Amino acid sequence: MKKLNFKFLGATLVAIIALNIAGNLVFKRFDLTSDHRYTLSETSDLILQKIDKPLYVDVFLEGSFPGEFKKLQTETQQLLEEFKAQNPNIVFQFVNPLEDDATRDKTIQQFYERGLTPINVTLNDKGKQTEELVFPWAVVTYGDRSTKVPLLKNMMGASTAQKVESSVQHLEYAFANGFNTITTKRQKKIAVIKGNGELHELQMGDFLRNIKENYFIGPFTLDSVAKNPNATLKELQKYDLAVIAKPTEAFTDAEKEVLDQFVVHGGKSIWMLDQVNIEMDSLMRTGEGLAFPRDLNLDDMFFKYGVRFKRDLVKDVLACPITLATGQEGNATQYNQYPWLFSPAVYSDSKHPIVNNLDMIKFDFCNPIEILQNDVRKTILLHSSQYSKAIGTPLPVNLNMVAERPEPKDFPKGYGNIPLAVLLEGNFHSVFENRVLPFKDPSFKPTGKPGKMIVIGDGDIVKNQLDKDFQPMELGYDKWTGKMYANKEFMLNCVNYLLDDNGLINIRTKEVHLALLDPNKVKENYTSSQIITVALPLLILGVFGFLFTFLRKRRFAR
Repeated sequence: MKKLNFKFLGATLVAIIALNIAGNLVFKRFDLTSDHRYTLSETSDLILQKIDKPLYVDVFLEGSFPGEFKKLQTETQQLLEEFKAQNPNIVFQFVNPLEDDATRDKTIQQFYERGLTPINVTLNDKGKQTEELVFPWAVVTYGDRSTKVPLLKNMMGASTAQKVESSVQHLEYAFANGFNTITTKRQKKIAVIKGNGELHELQMGDFLRNIKENYFIGPFTLDSVAKNPNATLKELQKYDLAVIAKPTEAFTDAEKEVLDQFVVHGGKSIWMLDQVNIEMDSLMRTGEGLAFPRDLNLDDMFFKYGVRFKRDLVKDVLACPITLATGQEGNATQYNQYPWLFSPAVYSDSKHPIVNNLDMIKFDFCNPIEILQNDVRKTILLHSSQYSKAIGTPLPVNLNMVAERPEPKDFPKGYGNIPLAVLLEGNFHSVFENRVLPFKDPSFKPTGKPGKMIVIGDGDIVKNQLDKDFQPMELGYDKWTGKMYANKEFMLNCVNYLLDDNGLINIRTKEVHLALLDPNKVKENYTSSQIITVALPLLILGVFGFLFTFLRKRRFAR
């Protein structure tokens, strides 16, 4: 019997040693979750492989906060552990920035200056409520470069649990994008087209500031087309993406040929156009205005590509509010918010990585986009709600229209769901195919390399407001209503999708489903919830330990 025991013990030791050696030589982790939330994408693996020195991650999700944030903290930690398992150069820590009461105010000010905005959360313990600041951010540092990573998505009208679930779905993309930003040198170049009355740099300053982290940016003026169009085209083709934001002056045929050949030769582009002339700023000053069509001389070009910008305005019952003065109370002016039907609040129902799980996006005086038939593949990224319709122009517009209250019967079948942003992918045919060229171009091609472009029926979608010092505020923030929209995330996703060669943005399609407790039910059944979640697991563990000990003693007592 003793020989058998020694043989069994020896075999067990050999097996354990062999398993340890094999574990050191062959690394393998098993993800048993139904949604494979801890299985990193191939793109994340490729980014991690490039990290050849310590990369530090400081996560500020530490302290006292509700259970939903504890879940976000846990999911963040488990994801970072997965990153670290793939590459030991990943070093992370969780920090409570407000742990020291003596430096609390100074720390909060420093975080605000770095753009790490906190949020107020309510702690509820048996009916006792307290307010606490939470910083849902991480800072990633690699050598002398660093970048911030948002951990919580801002979603208007959503509960904390819904925000956390949406945020967890994008944790891998948020960190992978942050890692990629600070470990990869900027290579791609973006041309911001000027010369036809486009938005001023300050009006799109926050957008430019954010994309500058990953790409080279340069203003590109088309004025030189008149003197030397071939040289202008040659210079433009050195860029990877052209951004055309709200031109207000018509393009000449020669300028169109330059832009057209940039597209045909495989250049990516984002077109944000207003085909109707009406400005919210002037309307707020005067109270009324006339919306009339604007001719940019681009209709034939987009017709060839497969879309048409219509010179109508979209009115949508699902609208963003505007703030208007309504009277005086003492010496103070009273302000109220009203839905403005010419400012659609757009939610995406598409699973495309550009718009998947995005919050509300704000449009202003936007134009419908008509989809035409050709060989170019079109994907509708954003559209108006079911209760919307296109209104022809010229059209008198005044602020008294806030009193309008349309009924569902005003939107019969066939109205609504109007395309506002469309992705086009494929081989584009030149608008000058089988036509006389405005200027002789030896490199002219009627059709060429596969390309991509995004067309948006609103030039103001990329426009940020200015603060009291005339500096750009965060894109998507409306200082008049205090609301935050997802315009910034949408625009950055557009750029990343068009220029992303390694498929990083495709991580955004990952779906994660969290099983969170209902706080109202927990409050109603507080004692039973404690028994089920705390006492029952301990009881099961105790019973298992007792049975194991009892059976072991009984076996070896013989």
